[in-house]
Formats: sequence, C-alpha cells, structure tokens
Amino acid sequence: MILFFASVGLLLLGYLVYGRLIDRLFGSDPKRPTPAVTMEDGVDYIKLPPWKIFLIQLLNIAGLGPIYGPILGALYGPVALIWIVFGCIFAGAVHDYFSGMLSVRYDGQSVPDVVGHNLGNGFKQFMRVFSVILLILVGVVFFLGPAALLQSLTGIDLKVLIGIIIAYYFLATILPVDKIIGRIYPVFGAVLIFMAVGTIVMLIAKGYEFYPQRTFTNVNPHDLPLWPLMFITIACGAVSGFHATQSPMMARCLPSEKYGRSVFFGSMIAEGVIALIWATLAISFFHTPEALDKVLAEGGPGLVVNRVSTTLLGGFGGLLAIIGVVVLPITSGDTAFRSARLIIADIFKLSQKERLKRLMIAGPLFAVGFLISLSDFGLIWRYFGWANQTLAAVVLWTAAVYLVRAKKLHWVATVPAIFMTAVVTTFIANSGIGFNLPMPIATSIGIGSTVVATVAFFWKARLIQIPPTGTPEEP
Repeated sequence: MILFFASVGLLLLGYLVYGRLIDRLFGSDPKRPTPAVTMEDGVDYIKLPPWKIFLIQLLNIAGLGPIYGPILGALYGPVALIWIVFGCIFAGAVHDYFSGMLSVRYDGQSVPDVVGHNLGNGFKQFMRVFSVILLILVGVVFFLGPAALLQSLTGIDLKVLIGIIIAYYFLATILPVDKIIGRIYPVFGAVLIFMAVGTIVMLIAKGYEFYPQRTFTNVNPHDLPLWPLMFITIACGAVSGFHATQSPMMARCLPSEKYGRSVFFGSMIAEGVIALIWATLAISFFHTPEALDKVLAEGGPGLVVNRVSTTLLGGFGGLLAIIGVVVLPITSGDTAFRSARLIIADIFKLSQKERLKRLMIAGPLFAVGFLISLSDFGLIWRYFGWANQTLAAVVLWTAAVYLVRAKKLHWVATVPAIFMTAVVTTFIANSGIGFNLPMPIATSIGIGSTVVATVAFFWKARLIQIPPTGTPEEP
C-alpha cells in the first residue's frame, strides 16, 4: 500500500514541481490573447471555463488506454508502476503540455501544422496523413470496444450498439463544442472519478494485499520482454501521441495561457493516476500474473474490469464503475473524429462555421471508419499502439526544436524524444506486425535509428542557433 501512495505522491509532486518548471521554460503569458479570444467562431473556437476544459481534456485523452493498457502491463508485475510514474511525469505530461500550448501559440492549429512549423514541410505533409489515419483508427477502436462491453452487460445486438455509438459520434463531431461535449463531459467526469477512487478505496477496505509479487523483475507469464513491449503496451497512462491530436481542441477554448499547466500537464498527471489505479487493481486483485492472465484469456481486459468492479463495489457500484469504463473510450472516440475533421479542414483551409462544410468532411470520415471496423479488432489495436507512440516521439522532437529556437533548456523534451524513438523503432523492427527480426538485431536497428535522429536534431539545432541572419526565428 505504501508503494501505491508513494507513486501517487510522486505524480502529484511531478505536477507541482516539474509542471511549474515546464511552464516557465515555455513562458506562458497570461496577458497574451488566446485563439479562443481572437478567433471565436461559435463552433470550435469558444472560450470555456478552465475547470470544464480540464474535464473535457481528461476525458478526451483517457480512452481505453489508461485502463486496458495498465491491465495488460500488470502482467509484468510492479515494474509497470515505474514506467507509469516516471513516463507520465517526464514524457507524457511534457508531451501533452507542449502539444497544447504550441497549438495555443499557433492559433489553435492541429498537430500536423504545429509539427510543420518546427520540423519542416516534409514532416508536416507526413503528419497530415499519419494523424488522420491514426484518428480514424482510434475512433474505430473506441466504438468497437465500448460496444462489446455494453453487449456483455445488456445483451443488445452488437451492430445495434455500434450504430448508436456512431450516431452519437457523428453529432459530437459536427455540432459546436459547447453543445454536447461541453455539457455532458462534466457528468461523465463524475462517474470516472467515482470509478477510479471507489475501486481503490474498496480494495483497501476489503483487505487485499497490495502487490503480492514483491519484485521489480519481469514476472510476465509468457516471458514477453519488458523492452520495448511494455512501453508500447502501457501507452496512455505514461505517454501517448494520441493526446497531441486532442490538445488543439482545448487550445481553441483556453481563455488564458495561465491555465495551460493545469489543463494540459495536469490532465496527463490525472490520467497517470487512473493508470496507476488500474495497474494496482490488476496486480493486487488477482494475486498472481498467472491468475490475471487466465481472466484475460477468457474475456480480455473488459472481463477484468467487470470482475474487479462488481466484486469490490457490488452490483450497483460495479455497474457505475463499468459505465465509467464505457464512457472513457466513447469520450475519446467522438473527439478523435472531431480532431480528424479539424485537421482536414486545416489542410484545405475550409471554414467550419458553416454546418454544410462540416458535413462535407464528417460524412466520408465515418464511411471510412465503418469500413475499417469490419476488419480484425486485435490487428487494429496492435497497429494503433505502435502508431500512437511514434506520434509521441515526433511531437517530443517538435517540442525540443521549439525550445532550441526559444533558447531554452531543450533537454526536458529531447531526452524523452530519444527514448521514445528507440522504443518505436525497436518495436516495429522486432514485432510480427513489422519486420519480425530477432530482438538483438531489432535493438541494434532501434539504437542506430535513434542515433541518426539525435544527430539530425543537433545538426538542426546548430543551424537554428547560428542562422545566416544572426538571429533565430521567433517561436
């Protein structure tokens, strides 16, 4: 139990101390008008209260990832907690802060344009395609997942549930942000908080032993390697590129830059706490990795959530907790499609004030999403995990270049960027969905690719610091 509360304490300390450092390095300016003020359009650029923006951002980024990922990561034992805590503070929260605040500085632009301003036009064009594909995959994953869980609870036909969720997604994608998302997310947030706090309180009240496997060695029952697989498996609870696609939505609603730390850095820390809770529940409730693995084999992470919630909270409380788990992916899936609409609108410079122009983009998006949903769910999820962390690496490199241009301490972004580059390149080289190479060779490729990326970064940094004009371009 001490380990759990110490981990929570470290996350909170990370917000209070490291979050303040990151905010100062960026140079947030409360007097600088934000896009919500200068570009208000009544649809996407709308000034919202900071507390509401925080809840929306938290629910946007907290899909299945901070629950399903840590449950699967719990198979590795308590070592998963190290990645959740330190990954969240030094990589995930930094990533989320810069993806949000850079968007604020660039008039609420989406992640491809933010990347392009710092890494060049080639990256911008690549990110346009990459981001839209990633968002569609997220949207598909996040209507298939909750639909399957709801079917297990209600017995309603899966296709009917998928249809209902898609209909909601469509409305949330085209209506002004304050009409659906701004109104119902605070309610969903209350359910989410109940689910997270309630389960861990009852775990304590019912006398469960915390972390029976008292070791930080790898205890995975399938002998799956920590490197690099655990860092792909536990994504959203530690660092997730998907968050960079969500942050610009709230960047367009932020009333002042002084709220950037609480909204962007803070929401990631809150997600880290959620991930920590579910990793702890999975490790402690089932006692051994083998017992957890058996339940996962029977019904996946959804069955784990069902058994933990109903056992600890009873019938009604368990139902509320499960609804909270259903809400999480739904509140990320709808904004995934909304983010895709905004990126496409930015690409073609289409005003989104007119409803018809929103429909012109949303219609084809959902048609493509439906076609993808007909393929294998597991395969989609595996590719999503790699693509998600690859996007995180790109955004961290973007933040590093921005800090170099601003003549600030870039290492806060450079170090996690280097680490995540090594993770994603090693994973795709080794994985069966990639090149399926032996781990020693894959690791060598990962290290080599990371060295190349790091050298390229410092070469670019050198050119920025000593430009022909004698002064760096203003960030």
